[in-house]
Amino acid sequence: MTELTLHPDRLFPADPVVRDIARRLYQQIAHLPIVSPHGHTDPRWFAKDESFENATRLLLLPDHYVFRMLYSQGISLESLGIRRKDGVAVESDYRKIFHIFANHYHLFRGTPSRIWLDSVFHDVFGLRQTLTAASADFYYDEINRQLNTDAFRPRALLDKFNIEFIATTEGALNDLKYHAALKGSGYEKRVVTTFRPDDVVDADRADFADNIAKLAEITGEDTTNYQGYLQALRIRRQVFREHGATATDHGHPTAKTADLSATEAAALYQKCLAGNANSQETELFRAQMLTEMAGMSLVDGMTMQIHPGAHRNHNSQIFQKFGPDKGADIPSPTEFVSNLKPLLEKYGNEAALTIILFTLDETTYARELAPLAGHYPALKLGPAWWFHDSPEGMLRFRHQVTETAGFYNTVGFNDDTRAFLSIPARHDVARRIDCRFLAGLVAEHRLGEAEAAELAYELTYGLVKKAYQLERL
Repeated sequence: MTELTLHPDRLFPADPVVRDIARRLYQQIAHLPIVSPHGHTDPRWFAKDESFENATRLLLLPDHYVFRMLYSQGISLESLGIRRKDGVAVESDYRKIFHIFANHYHLFRGTPSRIWLDSVFHDVFGLRQTLTAASADFYYDEINRQLNTDAFRPRALLDKFNIEFIATTEGALNDLKYHAALKGSGYEKRVVTTFRPDDVVDADRADFADNIAKLAEITGEDTTNYQGYLQALRIRRQVFREHGATATDHGHPTAKTADLSATEAAALYQKCLAGNANSQETELFRAQMLTEMAGMSLVDGMTMQIHPGAHRNHNSQIFQKFGPDKGADIPSPTEFVSNLKPLLEKYGNEAALTIILFTLDETTYARELAPLAGHYPALKLGPAWWFHDSPEGMLRFRHQVTETAGFYNTVGFNDDTRAFLSIPARHDVARRIDCRFLAGLVAEHRLGEAEAAELAYELTYGLVKKAYQLERL
């Protein structure tokens, strides 16, 4: 059996001088609390605080990073236990599924997933041999044994992982029952929701009209007219605020924004609601709604996150069989300078507004995003996201944005994950890479080590709390 070890200097520079500086910086921030302001963990876990069922359901099935790699090598999603929309039977033997994963664990060599998974196995479960076909049964049994102990209940893990704050993400129509159940538990300010209104602003969705009708039903507003629709959204935002939300999230195909007149916006809304809008018009409506949401954030104080540029469900066959979020979302080129101008003309100079921009298009870091965030008071840059949530991606982000936007126009780190047990590993990678980057500046005499230590703290803990309005919690 190959021993599973995690080198204490992993991800630090090979140069011994710079490595020593990175090590010193890291030692000062390694054990700071984790602030996770944007993610996709299930709030039911924390509300019910029940034991996780088994290793496969916890570690593999929620993690599209895992099964997209396996699928790319010809392993069917059915064999991995991914449920089909049509109800056709899929593999239900979770041990067998775990064996498939173990037999192909070599596929993850060199990927961020390998770093995260090895950290989970080593640090969370205390395993000391590498996952292989030969060790699969031991892994599966030992992980399941530990999951059945009180120490591995969700709330206990929040403490074990030193997670000070975690936000989940729910659609505008969600009843938030699990967040409601947290009230009075002592966790209601530690586990909060995030308002994601894509289900009621994306007129390309087949269920858009039905969702608007549901929006009317739960708010008591007349959503057959534009002003009633906007008021219904304000009501829902307030409900989310009452359940702890400090932020909104918007996953649009592009970063396009618009500032239509009230008459133009109302007419476009009616066309979308009737199902008569073409693709350019539905895109224009999404663009208008980003600007409307920025205005609402200025009023209610919620931080606004814009996640554009993913071509969702690129594999139409997989989407038709299994639905969304099955590893077939692909990055697309994204333009920000022209697309954001209508919103920025209206709200970009508002220092009381925080809009966090993310991108899957790294070519925009130095050319567009850093100059925009380096000028407009309302803008901040989110960290390297999704496909770029990797050691190399984090370094590319810092190298390309820092000289124009600085550090203080960024917002720390978001793990953006459904994989609860990997959260400490993901944050640790970000902390190590930031210390690596700062150590380079110190070694080149561009920054004093005391200043670098202050920055390491801010990049780990301070900036994220400020950006997501958490200092008051």
